[in-house]
Amino acid sequence: AQKAYEPKPLPKFAELRSQLPSPIYDDNPLLVRLYWKAWELAFHNFHEPAPQSGFVSQFIDAAFNKNIFLWDSCFMTMFCNYASPLVPGISTLDNFYAKQHADGEICREIVRDTGIDFGEWIDHEDKPLFSRWGWPGSEKELGMDANTPVVYRGRTIPSPNPKVTLDGLNHPLMTWAELEHYRVTGDKDRLGKVWEPLVHYYATLQLYLRQGNGLYVTDWASMDNSPRNAYLKNGGTGIDISSEMVLFARQLSDIASIIGKDSEARQYSAEADQLASVINQAMWDEKRKFYFDLMLDGTRAPVMTIAAYWTLLAGVASAEQAADLVAELKNPETFGRPNLVPTLAANQEGYKPLGGYWRGSVWAPTDSMIIQGLETYGYSDLARKIALNNLEV
Repeated sequence: AQKAYEPKPLPKFAELRSQLPSPIYDDNPLLVRLYWKAWELAFHNFHEPAPQSGFVSQFIDAAFNKNIFLWDSCFMTMFCNYASPLVPGISTLDNFYAKQHADGEICREIVRDTGIDFGEWIDHEDKPLFSRWGWPGSEKELGMDANTPVVYRGRTIPSPNPKVTLDGLNHPLMTWAELEHYRVTGDKDRLGKVWEPLVHYYATLQLYLRQGNGLYVTDWASMDNSPRNAYLKNGGTGIDISSEMVLFARQLSDIASIIGKDSEARQYSAEADQLASVINQAMWDEKRKFYFDLMLDGTRAPVMTIAAYWTLLAGVASAEQAADLVAELKNPETFGRPNLVPTLAANQEGYKPLGGYWRGSVWAPTDSMIIQGLETYGYSDLARKIALNNLEV
């Protein structure tokens, strides 16, 4: 409902440092220095909306380019929660809600100065859902198969045409960010305010991304240069986006329960359980004890990636399946590497031991996802090991 920005001074690190949580960690004082450096960088990247942008709140910026990104913003709010309300954390997402299209779409990347969806992700052609940059499997292939349509199997083409391309519709993590904010702050009123935009966002992703098999499509935007991408071409379904939609539904159910919408809570809980069942039937490989993407023809893609671990955070995996996933986190041939947790299993073709973006690098957001997923299933010791490894290695 917020439609305008009310100007106020940006917070300053020097003035607020004494009011921020101050950790004590005698085992490694360097990590305490790292913590304060993280806050210093955060304050350096707080911004006011540009005039005429239509943004409604101060925000923390990913400092990647001149655009704001939904994925990065969701994770950064989780850090900022611990200084709420002194800093613009969760309010960063208000700028995405303010730019939500009438049909519920929210573009994952919006130009900071203008408030307009990033041009490459706008469906200027008014076509059915397509990927502007295709399904590249390496840096050299970026741009190949451009403007490739999504082929829907077993369902009609969604109507009307979307406002955003497939590149701009992925990683719906706003409910996770909102519930993390509520967990830290207890701000129930905010959950009531964001309920409607979240419900419409969920519905539009169901409309455009759901394949005929009940699972969800994605493209390169999921993991830019991952070897998995080629197998998702034209409408293959991703284990990450499908699990994220389970997470979305479960968390809509949680929010509904908190704000007194009991029938909606039951509805979204049932939808989450149904989708989780489809994932387990279609994407779990009993022989390899791992989750895999599906190609358009329904065949399991062969590539083992970190995407499978969204099933833990979403509560898709059974206790037995979770144990199998944990075994791979400890396996030095796959994900149990010196630097935990690589985005691509080390025994996969294309793995780069020095990183290579989504071909073996370690990303803080995906580690955050794995850590919380492990905690959900009771693997707190391993979660702590991964967290400290991420900081120390």
